[in-house]
Amino acid sequence: MRRGETTGSRTPEREERIREVLRQRQDDLTLVLANIHDPHNVSAIYRSCDAFGVSRVRLFYTREPFPRLNEKSSGSARKWVESSRHDDIETLFDDLRREGMRVLATSFSPEAKPLGSWNFLEPTAIILGNEHSGAERELIDKADGELYIPMRGMIQSFNVSVAAAIILAEAARQRDEAGFYSRPWPDTEEFEARRLEWLKK
Repeated sequence: MRRGETTGSRTPEREERIREVLRQRQDDLTLVLANIHDPHNVSAIYRSCDAFGVSRVRLFYTREPFPRLNEKSSGSARKWVESSRHDDIETLFDDLRREGMRVLATSFSPEAKPLGSWNFLEPTAIILGNEHSGAERELIDKADGELYIPMRGMIQSFNVSVAAAIILAEAARQRDEAGFYSRPWPDTEEFEARRLEWLKK
């Protein structure tokens, strides 16, 4: 929020900012948070999603409860990123397929390909697994591919929130170069409904 603004204020500057941010939202890029239990990680992932223009995250919690988040650290980001809950794999994948999403799972298996080899101009959902055990095998098996982030050190993996930021940064880089963030103003009823909803936040 800019200096001098209050929640729900309708200054010309705030209205223009909302229009600009909404214009750059990437509805066909999403993350699936699969049983990620640490609230600090979840909060950081929401902040990265907002920063890179992700409209919505999918919450897949079957083994872990969704963590209680500190509103002071996460509330400002969470209210700008939609969330949808999924309780079973079939429903999750049905929804993603219906939206034309290619599904990639983070993994360290021999089948996984490095992050930079994937084309993120396609509609894509990326599954991020639990901090300790990674994504469930059932999720990986139903995905269209597996990706990993190349590392040069002794540690095997990044913190899950750091991994999310790195993946989204690569996707954003590709999309920015392709002009995805500089498209014209959408002139649709959905865009106008979102704009009015955001003005209330």
